[in-house]
Amino acid sequence: MATTTTEMDIDPPLTSPPPSSKAPTQNSTRSEPRTSTGAVAVRSIEGWIITVTNVHEEASEEDLQELFGEYGEIISLQMPLDRRTGYVKGYVFVEYATLSSAEAAVAGANGTKLLDQTISVDFAFVRPPPTKKETGAKGRAGAGRKGRSRSPEGDGVKDE
Repeated sequence: MATTTTEMDIDPPLTSPPPSSKAPTQNSTRSEPRTSTGAVAVRSIEGWIITVTNVHEEASEEDLQELFGEYGEIISLQMPLDRRTGYVKGYVFVEYATLSSAEAAVAGANGTKLLDQTISVDFAFVRPPPTKKETGAKGRAGAGRKGRSRSPEGDGVKDE
């Protein structure tokens, strides 16, 4: 049984303040990639995936390779097609190996024209916003459950 090894480009860690400094903990001190809405972009398992929307239905893979290839090496390009017509559905996923290539594509291609249609480009995966962890009444776990209550102490059932 032969084993194959593949090498993967690894992005350098994001810059953050040293733990000893008294810098504020806001995201302004970190250089995390952001989407156009301000959400933090995250890496997929193999690379950085961007979404291209408002793609003309007659766009070809060569058109997209030419446009997005100038920003870096494309790992994969996925063009979902309409089953009935065979045309592009209007969106495309482009995967880059490095964050710098993906950021360059988002910054450079967003708002450009492809076959007379203005395309929108942004990161495909984002980190969900932080949520508040809710505890029940008086800090007891489970006491805040809606529609459910605990069994009364004297329910009449005896344990044997």
